[in-house]
Amino acid sequence: MGRLPTDADFPGKVKLSIVPPPAGDSATNVLVLLHGLGDNHESFTNLGKQMKLPETVCISIQGPQNLLGLGGFHWGDDIIFDSTSGGLDADSGFNQTTELLKIIVKETLVGKCEYTLREIVFFGFGQGGMVALNTAVSLHQAAADASSGELGGIISICGALPSEAPASLAPKCKTPVLVCAGSQQSSVTPSSEDKLKHVFEFVETKRYRKHGDSMPSNRDEMMPIMQFLSRRLRSTKGVPAGGVEIG
Repeated sequence: MGRLPTDADFPGKVKLSIVPPPAGDSATNVLVLLHGLGDNHESFTNLGKQMKLPETVCISIQGPQNLLGLGGFHWGDDIIFDSTSGGLDADSGFNQTTELLKIIVKETLVGKCEYTLREIVFFGFGQGGMVALNTAVSLHQAAADASSGELGGIISICGALPSEAPASLAPKCKTPVLVCAGSQQSSVTPSSEDKLKHVFEFVETKRYRKHGDSMPSNRDEMMPIMQFLSRRLRSTKGVPAGGVEIG
């Protein structure tokens, strides 16, 4: 278990908000929140406050790239327009932001604040989910063995692995993954589901009854997320002094 991070622990160029655990709780876990394309960190700061996860500090990070001066931000290396729809393509390369998130994980959360990778969970929407998954893959590839690169988990809402990610891994990445998406007209296609299962050892997919890509909007849509977090977030409550929690 690490200590509660502060703004001063992070690289100066990173804009973020830190939501501490509920009063009286220790910061046993870290939930890193990554917004979607064209948004900013404030919406996910509010999400962290609303979730009130026990023994968990929520860190909402803003995408480092400004979106064409429109007030929003993005995670891509570039801005690419989809030739079919005319809209922005979320899959625009994530080399720079993946390296930035790896610095935040390894140098700040692990190096300075003394968390383990297993105590760090990512939650991303759309493009934020894509870069979260890509970061998990990169940490796995850099690890000395498969288990040493395992994060606590990745929750990706309507975001699949980017095209730059490998089509398969051997051994597979052990970080557990939950992907939530619309039943139809989603960027998480059957082929992108297959790719996830060739890269990650543990993949759970939940489909909303509605079509398209959007954040969960009711209790039923949030339930798989809260169940995943209840399995993956650690707790020291009830553990005797000097004891070690297994899991």
